[in-house]
Amino acid sequence: MLEFAGVTMRYGDKGERDAALCEVSFAIDEGAFALLTGPSGAGKSTLLKLLLASERPECGTIRVAGRDIHRLRRSSIPYLRRNVGAVFQDFKLLQDASPRENVALALQVLGLGPTEVDARARKSLCDVELDPDTRRPARCLSGGEQQRVAIARALAGDPAILLADEPTGNLDPRLSREILELLQAVRARGTTVLIATHDPLVIDHVDASHRLELARGRLVADSAAVTMTGAEVEGSCGALPSLELGALA
Repeated sequence: MLEFAGVTMRYGDKGERDAALCEVSFAIDEGAFALLTGPSGAGKSTLLKLLLASERPECGTIRVAGRDIHRLRRSSIPYLRRNVGAVFQDFKLLQDASPRENVALALQVLGLGPTEVDARARKSLCDVELDPDTRRPARCLSGGEQQRVAIARALAGDPAILLADEPTGNLDPRLSREILELLQAVRARGTTVLIATHDPLVIDHVDASHRLELARGRLVADSAAVTMTGAEVEGSCGALPSLELGALA
């Protein structure tokens, strides 16, 4: 379902380019509940950006459902993103819009009619245990409620894959557990879930079917592979500095 093969991504000017990802290879099966771990700057957000085709790798192949997404024509990228929902650490909600308006906007972009947009928005909010008729704007919701709206928005188009970038990063432990339970329920519906996190609560308590770990842009652990040594992490990309990469754009 999700595959990286020898993917390298560098940032910076020519001659002074830092490797955010270096020769990363892995495969995540359809229906998996996967964790992507590593400290801030390890390359987690860059990896998710590449899966969303927001950026292109310097080299390597990225496949989603068997298709090389960076060989797609630009006009085909919106169709790819219909099958890949994304949840962000900072929610990225319209702060003056209601939960239903936030979810509806994402559906309108897909070209759906008003009746279907309303029905899907209501169902998606009910699925995350939020009242679809509340008129409170997003800025008046708690952090946990805003994250639920963000998840509802990501799932409203019924994607096959859900990517979550630090979904518990702004939440207290109780709300974090609620969001994790919700994401596990999403997986139970057959959706492939990939969570990028450095939250110990997630890493230590989630029963993931697949675990990946990044360090300095390299994959240093895979639940289906042997952990690399420190020398192997250096690899052909050299000693990689810690990069403070922002959230998904």
